[in-house]
Amino acid sequence: MSDSTVRAGDAPAAFFDPVGNGNLPPMPYRDMPEPLPLGKVLGPSVILAGLGVGSGEYIIWPYMATTVGLGFLWAAVLSVTVQYFLNMEIERYTLATGETAVAGFVRFWKPWGVLFCLFTILPNMWPGWGTSGVTIFSFLIGGGNVPLMTCGLLVAAGIALTVSPVVYQTLERAQFFKVGLTLVFLAVAIVMAIGPSAWAELPAMVTQFGRLPDTDILPVSLVLSGLVFAGAGGVNNLAQSNWIRDKGFGMGAYVPRIVSPITGEEVAAPATGSMLHQNPENLRRFQGWWAVANKEQLVSFWFICIFSITIFSTLAYATLHGQPITEGANLGFILAEGRALKTAIAPWFGTFFWVFGALSLMLVSLGVLDYVSRIVADVIKTVYLTDSQRWSESRIYFIVVWATVAAGSIILLSGVNQPLLLLVIAACLNGMVMFVYSILLIQLNRRGLPPALRVRGVRLGMLVFATLFYGYFAGWLVIVQVRSYLTGG
Repeated sequence: MSDSTVRAGDAPAAFFDPVGNGNLPPMPYRDMPEPLPLGKVLGPSVILAGLGVGSGEYIIWPYMATTVGLGFLWAAVLSVTVQYFLNMEIERYTLATGETAVAGFVRFWKPWGVLFCLFTILPNMWPGWGTSGVTIFSFLIGGGNVPLMTCGLLVAAGIALTVSPVVYQTLERAQFFKVGLTLVFLAVAIVMAIGPSAWAELPAMVTQFGRLPDTDILPVSLVLSGLVFAGAGGVNNLAQSNWIRDKGFGMGAYVPRIVSPITGEEVAAPATGSMLHQNPENLRRFQGWWAVANKEQLVSFWFICIFSITIFSTLAYATLHGQPITEGANLGFILAEGRALKTAIAPWFGTFFWVFGALSLMLVSLGVLDYVSRIVADVIKTVYLTDSQRWSESRIYFIVVWATVAAGSIILLSGVNQPLLLLVIAACLNGMVMFVYSILLIQLNRRGLPPALRVRGVRLGMLVFATLFYGYFAGWLVIVQVRSYLTGG
């Protein structure tokens, strides 16, 4: 039954099925668990922020700041804010059902399962994060074979995820460490490395709002990359469904967690969800979960991402603006910034800058490997192998982990190993995916939920804006690339 609202005198419904086309089984009704306080649910958005503080915050936005100044940072603030609303609408469906947003898309049209597997794998099999981290590490040790070392990093990340008793807990601890290190570095940078003249340029974020940089200076592919990777970006945002479910948010408490096939107990049950009973007590609990989830996302994701983009970009502007920069795919401007910081501040601070960058991007590589495997495994198990007792979500997850490690290694060893090129490829493809799922979230959270839980008002307006925002830049990129191809440029 598509309308699950229980009226006075009606018998309670046994199942909730928003579409009724048989793509996935109907959801049984259950009681929503009592919401937990903020201190006990911190984690999923910290992971998202940890993955976000990487290519966009440390590399792409600082590079753009050194090139065109700090005025374009308005777009970073806007993109992180848009992603905050996207993330919460991804969380809305999972809080209410325990299912991922992608499973919700499949309820409307089954081929979305295959398509989102492709949308997840194709943009993220390019190992730009690992290559970038290893390249920065090579600055510390005076060189090295970056492609081979990156292959070793991918294998090490695969082993770390494989031997973790509960994978989510391993990932959460790694990203908590990274976010803590980020805040320490930024605090030192604020005190020691950013002068008054750089701070004085920050109001340009407001006065230049809406102004886009000249594409002869910053290509549209780099602009789109910055907008996507301001925050998390791409299918990374969709992984919020999986992470809050593993953390036990809302109806996710009823879904098995991914565990290691080596050290943990596997559960082969499908990850289809259940709908909360539509009564005042359960609706009160949902609103409690909704409130705490919004706070967790605002504090852990929105603030940390905007703060880190602003400070890293201001640091780069203070250090390198007006100086010739080696753009190159070998991250020459990161090398130049570290050397400049050694000269202007202290040798240890320039080294700290590189150490942070190397660790940060290596941990992003770990997180990307996790969320790619997590999303694909959930789709395959939920949609295509629901009744299999052999193929649990955990087992599929680890097969995808090692397949992704192999694909990334093949790409690197084939000669496609330039960090910035790999990151731009990943970002542009992810930007197009964001355009698609912004539209689908409107359908999911309007037609896929009971009336009391549906998106409306300002949040619905933000989903429409997200569709237009990412659609505009993705379309602009396509037009530029087609025009370049036709003119032979």
